Amino acid sequence: MSILIAVPVYNEAAHVRSVLERIREYSGQILVIDDGSTDGTPGILRDLQRPMGLDIIQHEVNGGYGLALIQAFARAQRDGYDWVITMDCDDQHEPERLPEFFGAIRNDSYDIISGSRYLDLDAPGDAAPEDRRSINLKITTEINDRFGLTLTDGFCGFKAHRVSAMNKLNLTETGYAFPMEFWVQAVANDLRITEIPVDLIYNDLSRTFGGGLDVPEERLRHYRCVMHRTINQFASSLPTEAVDGINADCLR
Repeated sequence: MSILIAVPVYNEAAHVRSVLERIREYSGQILVIDDGSTDGTPGILRDLQRPMGLDIIQHEVNGGYGLALIQAFARAQRDGYDWVITMDCDDQHEPERLPEFFGAIRNDSYDIISGSRYLDLDAPGDAAPEDRRSINLKITTEINDRFGLTLTDGFCGFKAHRVSAMNKLNLTETGYAFPMEFWVQAVANDLRITEIPVDLIYNDLSRTFGGGLDVPEERLRHYRCVMHRTINQFASSLPTEAVDGINADCLR
């Protein structure tokens, strides 16, 4: 099966060269979405584009993490790929895990193969910042309770996506709440989901979300509102328990 590796990038001059070189050891089909970087990232990508055969989407201004993923799915569809694997470029998603995704893809039993940093609790790894771990746990628990899933990590961006399955979705959330819309629509379209373990790595604890989302309570409220609005939008395709108790304030 043909597989595209899609890498959203924003101000990753410290990591982008080494990450892409490591990815290149496993695949020559690499799409980089530079989401308006203002550091040295664009120059590094220009230097690497021809020798590495990179496909690059360049944003003039920052459009958001979700937008980069939406564009990755569209590019994979346009170019006839069967699968697209998304992974971050901050050295927290290890390219050395790619063969495990390839193996799960060859099994051909799922539409979404999602990396989980919490599936193997005995694996060595960094400690997640408390607010991020707490929000991940709360949101993942709600997703599981509403949709009957057994996810352990609702926010990991290291994923393999069947392109024909992504074509069924109508994704519009451009920011960090993208996974909320993604999981609801995946369930509404009966997509087959599994998880495989990936490493828990936090290299930079000072990273921010921006736009008021650095306040944990606001970030949690925002994530839930995006989830509840999407549930309301796709209510007819979801089980009754998924729709029960959604926050009416989020629908206004």
